[in-house]
Amino acid sequence: MALSEPWIEHFIVGPLQMRCSVVTDRQSGDTIIIDGGDEPRRIIDWIDGFQGPGPNWTTGPENAAAAGEQNLPERTVVALVNTHAHFDHSGFIPELQAHYQVDWYLHPDDDFLQTLAQASGRRYGLTLPEPAVADHAFKSGETYAFGSIELKILHTPGHTLGGCCLLLSVSDGPDHVFVGDTLFAGSVGRTDIANSGGDFDLLAHSIHTQLWPLDEATVVHPGHGPLTTIGHERRTNPFVGDSAGAGGTYGFGKYA
Repeated sequence: MALSEPWIEHFIVGPLQMRCSVVTDRQSGDTIIIDGGDEPRRIIDWIDGFQGPGPNWTTGPENAAAAGEQNLPERTVVALVNTHAHFDHSGFIPELQAHYQVDWYLHPDDDFLQTLAQASGRRYGLTLPEPAVADHAFKSGETYAFGSIELKILHTPGHTLGGCCLLLSVSDGPDHVFVGDTLFAGSVGRTDIANSGGDFDLLAHSIHTQLWPLDEATVVHPGHGPLTTIGHERRTNPFVGDSAGAGGTYGFGKYA
């Protein structure tokens, strides 16, 4: 079921400035956390009581008073979901799990990568908890219901083996797709990170077969950097868009 006016918040967290997205159904209060990779206490305090610095961007109320004025229900976190398992996206899932006591969803092709989260964070001087183990395995093409919130899973390997984009259908506006590090505004995810299964040919194929068919107005929420739309990237992305041309600015025109 498509949501009406989804309440979406972005928390830019950790040293790699990763986008953690929190999506809430304004009618039921059901809430999911996408890519809860860092600063768990900041996210928890805001969701539970509008305390602390809050999100960097929101389509919802900016404080508890505004939520009351809009007659919004109390929020209930019903699931944790991830686009992929690089440590900046998944490192602090255990703390969110411990607080909310809900299940965590990840594509199984990233299970091995997830076991490396703690060691990978250590290279950046970070102390992370023992890596989480997913409770449920995403399947490509399936639609999952998290309370009243539904996401369609688009498996988009290339940045990591298990990378997925999460499509949220909206009844009264453009759809939203949470793409992790598959696609960025004017760029694409890296394919040279160790132990990730990165492959540019595979990534380009994923983008062309899974993302480009989406409606051009679909709002793209990347794991880093500004928002964009499917239409804009399809037309202008220098790596995989129409603007790559026959040879492409970066020599990747065969994927256009």
